[in-house]
Amino acid sequence: MQVNDRRPRTAGMAVRGRPRRRDVLRGMAVGTGALAAPAWLTACSDESTSGPTASGEPQRGGTIRMGGAGGGATDSIDAHKPVTKLDIARVHQLYEPLLIRDATFELVPMAAESVEPNKELTVWTARIREGLTFHDGRPVRPEDVIATYQRILDPKTTASGAQLLSFLDPANGMRKVDSRTVEFQLERPSALFLDAISEYFQGIVPEDYDPKNPIGSGPFAYESFDPGEQSVFTRNDEYWREGEPYIDELVIIDFPDDTARVNALLGGQVEAIESVPYGQISTVENNGDFTLLTSESGNWNPFTMRVDAEPFSDVRVRQAMRLLVDRQQMIDVVLVGNGAIANDIYCPGDPCYNDSLPQREQDIDQARSLLAQAGQEGLQVQLTTSPVAQGIVEAATVFAEQARAAGVDVQLNKVDTGVFYGDDYLSWPFAQDFWGTRSFLAQVAQGSLPGSPFNETHWEDPEFIDLVEAAEREPDQNKRCTLIQDAQEIEYDSGGHIIWGFINLVDAHSTSVAGLEPNVAGHALDRYGFRHAWLAS
Repeated sequence: MQVNDRRPRTAGMAVRGRPRRRDVLRGMAVGTGALAAPAWLTACSDESTSGPTASGEPQRGGTIRMGGAGGGATDSIDAHKPVTKLDIARVHQLYEPLLIRDATFELVPMAAESVEPNKELTVWTARIREGLTFHDGRPVRPEDVIATYQRILDPKTTASGAQLLSFLDPANGMRKVDSRTVEFQLERPSALFLDAISEYFQGIVPEDYDPKNPIGSGPFAYESFDPGEQSVFTRNDEYWREGEPYIDELVIIDFPDDTARVNALLGGQVEAIESVPYGQISTVENNGDFTLLTSESGNWNPFTMRVDAEPFSDVRVRQAMRLLVDRQQMIDVVLVGNGAIANDIYCPGDPCYNDSLPQREQDIDQARSLLAQAGQEGLQVQLTTSPVAQGIVEAATVFAEQARAAGVDVQLNKVDTGVFYGDDYLSWPFAQDFWGTRSFLAQVAQGSLPGSPFNETHWEDPEFIDLVEAAEREPDQNKRCTLIQDAQEIEYDSGGHIIWGFINLVDAHSTSVAGLEPNVAGHALDRYGFRHAWLAS
């Protein structure tokens, strides 16, 4: 099934239930329409914005300055090692993977024009987009694609996407077929392949890639980078999308402090900001010079309990902590209504999501009982928090208040973003984090397996691992769903995440900026939004 790359943007996606097997297999070839977006992915409607927005024909020229949340001395511009929201924003400007999930969560071609499997899901063939070039004018070749994945899989790189590509032998699993075609021979069947190559941290880079002089094929080229301060990008005049990008220059500025970021927008120091603090939405909304950009999503900001560290090594404590949470109050107070209740499992947009599990609700008496059984009456714990994403610190404060009802003393350890993502990142016994919208198998590979790069709960359950591995190998969608739902039930019962809600993402920009649109796969300004943004006169 081929997709026309010039198709118009749509306002939303058709509602579908669990896909039939023939629909899934048909969607596996990208140039490929992939699966239609789930019903909750409705962010591309006109109702997702507020306030006046510039319109008319796109105009070329000018500079847009974007204020991003967080940042610090550990900022990265490496194609394959983004961690913070600002790292992610930079990656999206410079690099493009073979595929990407677009604003409606549909898989669409990027550096590739098509990717197709054999029937057994063991051999996949990618066709590079005709005429695609890097920022320095060199063509993107099969050798570059192969070298990209070899770099990601090299343990010395410590790349974010290595676990996702674990089905590839870097030495013998890829070969050049012709000047535009790469064949991937997998060591095991994998239904994860398309999602694995579509992540933002799997961008294609030249064979001689140097992260100190970063070159990609994205809409903007590297100009300068000052960690913890700002990065500057210029228009890629040879970008493959006709006419894009429209602006001459994009500047991404670090703002670790939420209030400073909002004040920079209101004061005209930037034209756009991502992650408007929920408590300040009305301030922006009531100012006629600015427009809110709201994206409904499957993003989640969990509390993370290390299952290998006391007191959370006792499953009864983990279960009790989950029962302390008044989820509706979290949505109402932390998100100011901008979200939906979650049930301690992730990826609600996955067609296999287990919505049959009983909705977990606050139960103070049961929480007390479980803590008593674990010998943890009067429990005191330290929760490390940081303003790494919208609502994180606010959620910590509300959770600490809710926990008091069961006699649990949650002491907040608020650190700046640089410290949070410093040497102790992924080691805090009790902390928080943020995650984007993914399919289940892709999310597991990133955060719930022993080899995952961001296994913040140190989760390692043999039965869960067996189910996930079987699901990845299973070509039949209905059988795969059964395996995934069984795996989700294990995490629901004994995992280390407290997943209390799915987050509406709120960005904002000046009314002089046109062309930006919501994106359910992540903040619109983290993604490729600026490639089709322009400044209206």
